[in-house]
Amino acid sequence: MTDVVARQVQNQLKPHSQIKNMIAVASGKGGVGKSTVTANLGAALHKMGFKVGILDADIYGPSQPQIMGAYEKPETQNGQFKPIMRHGIATMSMGYLVDLATPMIWRGPMVSQALQQLLNDTAWDPLDYLLIDLPPGTGDIQLTLCQKIPLAGAVIVTTPQDLSLIDARRAIAMFQKVKVTILGVIENMSLYHCPACGHEEAIFGAGAAEFIAEHDQVPILGTLPLSRLIREDSDQGCPSVLCEGRDEITEAYLAIAQKMLDELALCKKEYAGVFPKIVVEKG
Repeated sequence: MTDVVARQVQNQLKPHSQIKNMIAVASGKGGVGKSTVTANLGAALHKMGFKVGILDADIYGPSQPQIMGAYEKPETQNGQFKPIMRHGIATMSMGYLVDLATPMIWRGPMVSQALQQLLNDTAWDPLDYLLIDLPPGTGDIQLTLCQKIPLAGAVIVTTPQDLSLIDARRAIAMFQKVKVTILGVIENMSLYHCPACGHEEAIFGAGAAEFIAEHDQVPILGTLPLSRLIREDSDQGCPSVLCEGRDEITEAYLAIAQKMLDELALCKKEYAGVFPKIVVEKG
């Protein structure tokens, strides 16, 4: 593993002092497995030797506590939350602060402010990558968050079906509008392999990633199967990448993570904070 280089963020926002690269993981609609992909992508980066964090930005429906198997309240130190460490990954979620069974009846501005507080009021140790599990959709909340959080890039998660494809393209347009680099698209639940008979079937259709790549000029990071094992691992609080006997799933996520890093390496470097501060004193 080489030293990680910070990449430029959008619209001259100030980069986070402790985090080299923040990457948003987004989808145009819910139900495409975005949170599970985020957790496993983070696990793959951790397995590759990087310092990784996950910020669960889905205030209304936080999923990372369940997927990561973390339910305790974070400790506070000097007015900041200490991130919950799970599987070697630093995590923070609204799900750690409220009862998961309690609905969050908040308006958009409150949600945006809460997310910024989760990011800035958490005492992150130095991280190479912070994956931000954005809420699904392309409304005012998502747009505001992308305008205020310094992102090195974004990853779009979709399933092959047409409804998901349409919304994924809306998400791509949103990121383009706010000048966030789109690192690529991940096609989730692309193929079902029957463990009993070996038959393979594209239950949700096929070709979504290829369509996006052709029409929106977005790289394909990879495809992931529709797998009962991934669902079971998430329910049990451990990303599949870190579970025993998940070699094919792990290899798929490692390949996607590497492709994402390859795309990120093409982005301009972030020089803010690199140059020394010049102080002029009277002689």
